[in-house]
Amino acid sequence: MHTILPFLLLMIAAIVLLEMWADKLKIAYPILLVVAGLVVSFIPGLPVIRIDPDLIFFIFLPPLLFEAAWSISFKEMKKWWRIIGSFAFLVVFFTALSVALVTNYFIPGFSIALGFVLGGIVSPPDAVSTGAIMKFVKVPKSMSAILEGESLLNDASSLIIFRFAAVAVGTGQFIWQDASLSFLWMVLGGTGVGLLLGWLFVQAHKRLPTDAPSDTALTLIEPYFMYLIAEQLHSSGVLAVVSGGLFMANRRLFFLNSSSRIKGASVWESFVFILNGIVFLIIGLGLPEIVAGLRADGTPLSTAIGYGVMVTAVLIAARIISSYGAMIATLIFRPSVAPHAGSRRRQYMMPLLLGWTGMRGVVSLAAALAIPVTLGSGGAFPHRHLILFITFVVILLTLVVQGLTLPYFIKRSKLFDTFKAETEEETVKKMKRGLRSHVYKYLKDKYDGELHDHAGLQKILKHWEEKSKAADEDEWLDKKTITVFMELLECQREYLAALNKDPAIDEEIIRRQLYQIDLEEERLNILMPKS
Repeated sequence: MHTILPFLLLMIAAIVLLEMWADKLKIAYPILLVVAGLVVSFIPGLPVIRIDPDLIFFIFLPPLLFEAAWSISFKEMKKWWRIIGSFAFLVVFFTALSVALVTNYFIPGFSIALGFVLGGIVSPPDAVSTGAIMKFVKVPKSMSAILEGESLLNDASSLIIFRFAAVAVGTGQFIWQDASLSFLWMVLGGTGVGLLLGWLFVQAHKRLPTDAPSDTALTLIEPYFMYLIAEQLHSSGVLAVVSGGLFMANRRLFFLNSSSRIKGASVWESFVFILNGIVFLIIGLGLPEIVAGLRADGTPLSTAIGYGVMVTAVLIAARIISSYGAMIATLIFRPSVAPHAGSRRRQYMMPLLLGWTGMRGVVSLAAALAIPVTLGSGGAFPHRHLILFITFVVILLTLVVQGLTLPYFIKRSKLFDTFKAETEEETVKKMKRGLRSHVYKYLKDKYDGELHDHAGLQKILKHWEEKSKAADEDEWLDKKTITVFMELLECQREYLAALNKDPAIDEEIIRRQLYQIDLEEERLNILMPKS
């Protein structure tokens, strides 16, 4: 423990530094983390980090999926549910089937069941990597919504495939009737457990006298409860977390106060960032042990690398084919729901870019590490080290090759240059004007009889009347003005820091005022024009 703890602390420090470096280089931080883990793994004397395969899903997946469910727009998911559903289920199965057939044909001793094990592991694209890359490129809302929604659901479908295939490898048989009933229960049971527990947790937050720290602490343990209970009932823990997370996220305004939402979001952002960072570093750090296992099995390293490249090519090809298949099917059967493309060239290029977004990451690693070392009969799980190595190669190649080239392809293709960046700004302006008018009308209607006798209410009404008549209260805030405002905020912080030295001043008052300044700075950061 005394050896591992300093190493874990150094890992977290390295994650923070590498994320800052990646942001400066404008590349996705998972790329640097994987490469850094690979480089560090060759340093002699480092402790070997091993995670129990039975715990890997439970440690990492529930909070990552729960946070993703809270971040995604449920409205956008409903809007594009056909495309999201096809990519999350049909495309995942097609990808796993493609991998199973190719590996069964080209890899000696690789059965169809083992191929589906590998296919289930590597078929789901990673939401973290895609989201990190999308920070640096401009894409339409429809494309980002499809990618986010797909990544939230494809984890469940791929892991279901993985589990059924692993059972088939262990037992040597696959009974379709039993598998169909089990699949149905995993989907319906997992979704039902998640919705039920989500409702119970919402009621707990509403009825218990919680504050921001206790609300945040509860949300940290809730995904683990959803996952654990669903798994104990032999249904899908992943679907339980996703459905429960979506249910709670859609009602967050009704059971969490503003303080809980603001402080909880900060805690969750840091928590998930550290979890993701540790996983991506583990991907790189685990390679030497995997290579040692390959050598023990008698598999040449060059041969294993060739298999990894082959599977990566199959994954990319399957996703691109699926993207064009989904586009053609949508245009034929439901042209009204197809994402707006603007031109024929963009229409035919968008599926290519969508197919190129299939970076693999956390879920694939977790599934690979969760492969049991031995079968129920006591024998070794066949080709376990080879599957782990192929998974590593797939993650590394898709992150580095696709991750580094995707922003270039998007900018080079100029597919999204004609999408107006002002669209969102105009929507915000319209929303603010409507909001100001709504507040003014509310005051006028509810307190009309008291306005003439109450000076405070008159001032409030006048304030909102001026706001409702103003074109836009922030339209005069250009980059120079915002920069000066930022300087004034820093000046206020310095004054408060000096004022806090006075023993007669309660420091809690100072902290509350500093928090208000922080919120104002966040508002200005949002309004800052992008250079």
